[in-house]
Amino acid sequence: MSHSYQSAPASFKYSDPPNSKWTFGQKIEATPEGREWMEGSKEGWKTVDATTEDARQLYGLLVSGIAPRPIAFVSTISEDGVENLAPYSWFNQVSAFPPVLSISCTRSVDLTRIKDTLRNIKTTKGFTVNIISEPWIAHANVCSIDAPEDIGEWLLSGLTKEPSVHVKAPRVKESAFSMECELLQTIDIPDPATSIVATTLVLGSIKYIHVRNDVLNERGMVDPAKFKPVARLGGTLYARIAEGYHLDRHTWKEHETRIRELAGADSSDE
Repeated sequence: MSHSYQSAPASFKYSDPPNSKWTFGQKIEATPEGREWMEGSKEGWKTVDATTEDARQLYGLLVSGIAPRPIAFVSTISEDGVENLAPYSWFNQVSAFPPVLSISCTRSVDLTRIKDTLRNIKTTKGFTVNIISEPWIAHANVCSIDAPEDIGEWLLSGLTKEPSVHVKAPRVKESAFSMECELLQTIDIPDPATSIVATTLVLGSIKYIHVRNDVLNERGMVDPAKFKPVARLGGTLYARIAEGYHLDRHTWKEHETRIRELAGADSSDE
């Protein structure tokens, strides 16, 4: 199946997928790229016991290995009207219908203090998640600063508050894709050794989506070339989304004969 690639800015390009001639059952070593990749396995494996590994080492390993990750730029407001803005990279979509997303809120190092974002969500039940694009990543990044409570992140960021439709917390005007969310459920995750809550998983129901018309393609989907979303890696490393490729979905109807031939040959070898 051929794809008609849309024209895109120079900062983003569509390309052919890796190993585009792969076929069912073919080993990775069948291509030079695959053989080169598997050469690394000769160096062996490091096996980490997650139940005994140092917490900081485990954190670093996980955030660098589970990557890239989308970033939730969360706007909340306290019961007293204090507004908070914070980035979270432990974030993702849970389901499309009903539309639900998740944010993982880790407590302070000594597990004694929950973050303002979690406290505000629990109290007011509403928040917005604003997807970060490359032109304003510095504005968002500064909101992770360990500033005292009397210093607001909105002031530091230079970003613009835009009223929401359903929740009290404002959305970020600079974000080309924002979601107004209502608290669905919180799930406390305890430290297995002490039973002290170390992290709380927030599930939010998406009530309204605000998406800029100029980042949509003719099918009503977000065009990554125009959206320029930012991805999170390990440590202080972020990623630029500069290239994309299509991979067709396989269907049984289209490939049944070939797969049955492959299955038959495999059983005859046993």
